[in-house]
Amino acid sequence: MIRALYTAATGMIAQQTQIDTTSNNIANVNTIGYKKQRAEFADLMYQTMEYAGTATSLNSSSPTGIEVGLGVRPTAITKEFTQGNFKETGNNLDMAITGNGFFQVELPDGTTAYTRNGAFKLDADGNVVNSDGYKLIPQIVVPADTTAISIGTDGTVSVLQAGQTQMAQIGQIQLANFVNPAGLHSLGNNNYINTSASGDAIVGTPGLNGIGEIRQGFVEMSNVQLVEEMTDLITGQRAYEANSKAITTSDQMLQTVNQLKR
Repeated sequence: MIRALYTAATGMIAQQTQIDTTSNNIANVNTIGYKKQRAEFADLMYQTMEYAGTATSLNSSSPTGIEVGLGVRPTAITKEFTQGNFKETGNNLDMAITGNGFFQVELPDGTTAYTRNGAFKLDADGNVVNSDGYKLIPQIVVPADTTAISIGTDGTVSVLQAGQTQMAQIGQIQLANFVNPAGLHSLGNNNYINTSASGDAIVGTPGLNGIGEIRQGFVEMSNVQLVEEMTDLITGQRAYEANSKAITTSDQMLQTVNQLKR
């Protein structure tokens, strides 16, 4: 019975992690470029009371043995980089990636961060920046007299300047890809940095070598499916309640033992 108390407690802790993860997904259902997370679990060690194959007589042995599990533990919270839905904005600097890849932005300390959030803007100097003012890498500077901006699917940036009749190319957007994007470290603000698990960034031209293409005038919304998250939330809640019921039942059994009289 004491074992059951601790085992059920690990279940409650695990389901709390599940609910925390699901709640974060629901909170970011409308966050541009957000990628849903999935909590994963594994059973803990087992107390072996009888090994499988133990002799039970001269001519027979136990076919299964007796192993009592000691609970569960979280093993990972995995990011799922599936494609989110596109939303048309009409903003010439908004971009969405169809397929694999990340935009590169420069953090204040000079570090390169990676993001799927393609809602870009211009700063006072004409630099293409994100909502936090981090510059896009490679740096794109839009001339002050620009009247129109065109971004090709291959990342080519062209502008039409006042008094001109033809577009002029001013830069080339490069995207980064990773062998294991789930291994990226989340910084918040829709930004990631690479780790030893994700591998180094593989930078290339959009549309080539497995890197996705760019769509101008769109942003990629969260890939969270609200119906699935609500289902997971209910499942986690019921599992949490069941584990708490196991603790209550074990406590009642201990109380019964303590009240036994000779």
